[in-house]
Amino acid sequence: MCGIVGIVGTTPVNQRIYDALTVLQHRGQDAAGIATSGEGELYVHKGPGLVRDVFRQHHMLELKGNLGIGHVRYPTAGCDSASEAQPFYVNAPYGICLAHNGNLTNAAELAEILIREDRRHLNTSSDSEVLLNVFASELQRIGTARITPADVFAALAAVYRRCRGGYAVVAMIIGHGVLGFRDPHGIRPLVLGERRTARGTEWMLASESVALDSLSFRFVRDVAPGEAVFIDEQGRLHTQQCVPTQHHTPCIFEYVYFARPDSKIDNISVYRARMRMGDRLADKMLRERPQHDIDVVIPIPDTSRTAALQLAQRLGVKYREGFIKNRYIGRTFIMPGQEEREKSVRRKLNAIDLEFRGKNVLLVDDSIVRGTTSAQIIELAREAGAAKVYFASAAPPVRFPNVYGIDMPAASELVASGRTVEEVARLIGADWLIYQDLDDLIAACRHEDSHVEEFDTSCFSGEYVTGDVTPEYLERLQVQRSDAAKLARRERTGKLKVVRGS
Repeated sequence: MCGIVGIVGTTPVNQRIYDALTVLQHRGQDAAGIATSGEGELYVHKGPGLVRDVFRQHHMLELKGNLGIGHVRYPTAGCDSASEAQPFYVNAPYGICLAHNGNLTNAAELAEILIREDRRHLNTSSDSEVLLNVFASELQRIGTARITPADVFAALAAVYRRCRGGYAVVAMIIGHGVLGFRDPHGIRPLVLGERRTARGTEWMLASESVALDSLSFRFVRDVAPGEAVFIDEQGRLHTQQCVPTQHHTPCIFEYVYFARPDSKIDNISVYRARMRMGDRLADKMLRERPQHDIDVVIPIPDTSRTAALQLAQRLGVKYREGFIKNRYIGRTFIMPGQEEREKSVRRKLNAIDLEFRGKNVLLVDDSIVRGTTSAQIIELAREAGAAKVYFASAAPPVRFPNVYGIDMPAASELVASGRTVEEVARLIGADWLIYQDLDDLIAACRHEDSHVEEFDTSCFSGEYVTGDVTPEYLERLQVQRSDAAKLARRERTGKLKVVRGS
C-alpha cells in the first residue's frame, strides 16, 4: 500500500506536497519522493525512509514550480531497493513522472511486451515503472508537439485495455499538467479536491480525503472507477470516463486497517465503518458467549481503538488503554521482513500492569495476518499479570494473499490459512479467539449514500474481482512474497551496491 498526491497550484507546491505526504505517511514508511515542474523544467528528490528524513531544506528549495506529485511507499513483492522509490520518470514523450498505488496483475506479461515490441527499457522490477512505460508508449503514438486533454484520455483508454489489477495513479506531463486515474473496479482509492484563491483555482488529487482536509482543500468527490482527471498548467479541469465502470469494488481492507479514521473513501466514513465493526463483533460475542467473564476491553493501538470502544460499550464492559505505544516505531504490518517485525513489537508497545493484573482481558485488534505480532502482544498481557487473555479481530480470518497492492504474505505465512479458529487460538496463545464474520464486515462498511454494494474481500474470501488471478499466478506470488525471498533480494541489492561503490 502506498500514498499518492498531485497538486496544480497558483504558487509553488513543494511544501504542500510535503505536508500531504506526512499526512499519508501511515500508508508507507519505506521511501518517499516528490517531483515538481515549472517553466518546462523538472525537479525531483526521492529516497528511502520517512518523509521527514528524506527531505531537507535544501531539497525543498530545489523543488520549484506550481505543479507536482508525491509518493510514500511501503515495500511490496519485488520492490526492495532504494532505486525503486517513486515517482518514476521517462523523458519521452514530453517527460512524464508517475506515482502509483496498487499492483498490476499482468506486470510480467506487460514488461515482456514493452521490451520486445515497444523497445522500451525497464530499469527496475517495479510494476509502477511498467505502468509508466505503457502510458508513455501509448502517448508516444499521438506524435504531436503539444498534446490536448483528448490526446491524454485516448492514450489512457489504451492503458486501461492493456493493464489489469488494482491501481490509483497520479502523473505529471512536463509542460502540460497533472493527471490522475483509477482502475475500473475502484479497488484503490483516489479523491479530488479544490481550493479557490485570489490567483485562481487550485486542484489536488490524493489517496485519502484527510490529505485534502489538512491543506484546506474542499473535497469535491472520489475519482470514479475507470475515470481520468487531467488538470492543465492553467488550472483547468478536464475529466473523462475512459472505460465503463465495472463492478465498483473498493478494497475492504482500507476500512479495516490502512486508511486513517478521519478519511472518507467512496463516500464511506472510515471512522463510522470501524464503529459498526465493533457493534457487529460485540453482537457475535454475545451470541456465542452471553455469560462471558470479560473484565476489561483493551485495544491494540492504534487502528483498533474505534472498534474496541464501540465493542466495550455494547458489551457493557470497561474500556481501558492498557498499552502505551512508542510513536517513533513504524507500523509492524508493513515492515520489511519477519525479524524486523518481531523486534519492533516490544519496542513499540509497553503494557500498563495495573490494567492487566488479575483480570480477564479482551484484546481487540483490527486483523490478524501472520499471527506473530498477536502472539507477542498476548505474551505481553500475560507478563503484565492477566488471568485470562481473550483476543478479538475486527476482520475475518486472513486466509489468502492480496494481489491488488497490499503486500500480504504468501498463503503459507498467513496464520489462518488452512487452520481452524481453534488452531489459530492455540498458536497465538489466546484463551479464546473470535473473528468478525465476513457478512458483518461488509455490512459495517456499506453505507446507503455511497452506492457501493460490493467490496474486494479477496484476502478473506479468495475471490479476486478482476477475474484474472489463477493458481499459477498465486504460486509465483508465493515465491516472490515469502520473507526468505525478500531477504535474498535485499542481500543481492546490498552486494550490488558494494560492487558499484568499489
